[in-house]
Amino acid sequence: MNSDPLPEDLRVFSAVVRKASFSGAAEELGVSASYVTKRIRILEETLTTRLFHRTTRRVVVTEEGERVYHWALKILDDVDHLVEEIGITRLAPRGSLRVCSSFGFGRRVVAPALAALVEEHPSLRVRFEVFDRLVDVATEGFDLDVRVGDEIAPHLIAKRLASNHRVLCAAPSYLEKHGVPGTLSDLAAHDCLIIKERDHPFGVWRLRNGKQESTIKVRGPLSSNNGEMVVNWAVKGRGVALRSTWDVGSLIAGGKLVHILPEYSQEANVWAVYPSRLSTSAKVRVCVDYLQSHIGEFLQHAEEWH
Repeated sequence: MNSDPLPEDLRVFSAVVRKASFSGAAEELGVSASYVTKRIRILEETLTTRLFHRTTRRVVVTEEGERVYHWALKILDDVDHLVEEIGITRLAPRGSLRVCSSFGFGRRVVAPALAALVEEHPSLRVRFEVFDRLVDVATEGFDLDVRVGDEIAPHLIAKRLASNHRVLCAAPSYLEKHGVPGTLSDLAAHDCLIIKERDHPFGVWRLRNGKQESTIKVRGPLSSNNGEMVVNWAVKGRGVALRSTWDVGSLIAGGKLVHILPEYSQEANVWAVYPSRLSTSAKVRVCVDYLQSHIGEFLQHAEEWH
């Protein structure tokens, strides 16, 4: 009988560690909870050690399990590279990809692009998740984060997918009632719709006029961590918003929003961010190239309102 742990069991084990849950790992892997339980039991028997402390509420990795997890990540990474080295995935990328992004951009832009990617490469399996916070792809088990904004940690690799910037806008009804701000400092007296962007501190807008950058503290009665809500509030005349052109360009073109202080904008490019260990991964490279083509085309159309 083979006494070596199977790569599939190590993948299941790694998922349980990340999720701290058997059911969470089952959901991530698309298998049943009983399958996860079985594979962990077999792995513990193979290694003759207890990997988890189990309670009714949570699963905690043991000290031995921590050591196994360290080696599992290295072994699984080596297995993935082995497959790529023999050239199979260079011709037809295969396997699983975990991708994340922000709520609005993920739903409107990234999700359709990933669906088209899988249709073109049916051997790929993509799990896509959206967040309102920065994700540490290196520790949270993601292969790729499609990120809007230029704040990127130095230990990660980033490739720019497309140029993008945010603009100031408000509904005609709001401007008729409150007046059109003539200078950036005028925004301090306006109701600003604040969103917790993944790359900027809450309530602080950094805007650029040519080479000069200005920072202004804004406030207002409404704020959210969801860009779509903020845009909806802006259209209904609730205040001034700072949103990406891909999000509000068509609304400005249609007259539902007015572009104000047009000399100011905020750079917020779109990046593919991934751990350094995946820099030579063929499936990641194929995904990044595909996203660069599709997102670039989408944002180019979004800019046509100018």
